[in-house]
Amino acid sequence: MPTKKRQTMGKVTRERELKERRALKQEKKDARKAEAAERAAGIANGTYQADDLEEQTGGGGPATDAGEPEAV
Repeated sequence: MPTKKRQTMGKVTRERELKERRALKQEKKDARKAEAAERAAGIANGTYQADDLEEQTGGGGPATDAGEPEAV
């Protein structure tokens, strides 16, 4: 009866890392789908505002120091 070849630790490690990367990629994909669905639902019922997206993504405007007033 032939013996079964054992996997090397390197191969086991590579396979585990690949599974982890695929899981992270799937999580990101699911999060994007959920965000798009929420945005579509908000647009459909009129509660979506463009400002909501900027707050979630960190905004796109210039950074200001909230503690000090602007110099004139």
